[in-house]
Parts: sequence; C-alpha cells; structure tokens
Amino acid sequence: MSVEEQKTEQKLVFKSSSLQFQSANKKKCVWKGLKQIISSEKALPWPDNCVHYGSINAPPSFKPPEKFSDLSGLPAPYTDPQTRLRFANKDEYATIIELPMDITAGYLTLRGATSIVG
Repeated sequence: MSVEEQKTEQKLVFKSSSLQFQSANKKKCVWKGLKQIISSEKALPWPDNCVHYGSINAPPSFKPPEKFSDLSGLPAPYTDPQTRLRFANKDEYATIIELPMDITAGYLTLRGATSIVG
C-alpha cells in the first residue's frame, strides 16, 4: 500500500469535510456573545408565540430573598435594631456596636438600604 492509500483509509468518519476546508484556509471560528445573539434575534421577524433569548421573562419568586451579613457575607439571621445592619454571630454584633455612624451609613448605602434616620 502506498502512503496516499493509507491516508484515505485513515480518514476519520466523524470529521466533516467543511471543517477540514476551514482549517486549510486558516479561518478562525468566531463565537458570538449573548448580547450579539440577542441583537441579531431582535432584527429577525419572529412570530408572536416563538420563544427566544430576548423574550424569556422569569416570573417573580415566591421565596423571600436570602439575607447576608453586611460585614462577612455569611447568611445573617439577625439584624441590629439601632443601625439596621445584618450580622451572623455575636462577634460581628460586637464589631457593629463599636462602628461609628458614618461607617454604618456606608454599609447601608452599599447594601442599598434606606438611611438610619428614616
């Protein structure tokens, strides 16, 4: 058997001939991001009952949002009544008590909570 006959026998069945053609031309495969997919889908005429990336809306959750500590990020079952900061254990509570008012206000603004005075 010659070398050419061996190459034709060893041709892999699972490879597409178009993939071999692309690799011969040294073309790179360009991947699209989600924003590009959504913008290209918005440009196409879609029927009203068709589901695509831009039309998926999640219903509101029935579960209450999980609360995390403002200091450590651990799940926080407790809230300080004076500062309204959330904490996970007694060590964090001791730290919260010692915090000045401006730092407490900073933690609340990071969380997106209302001011202490309100």
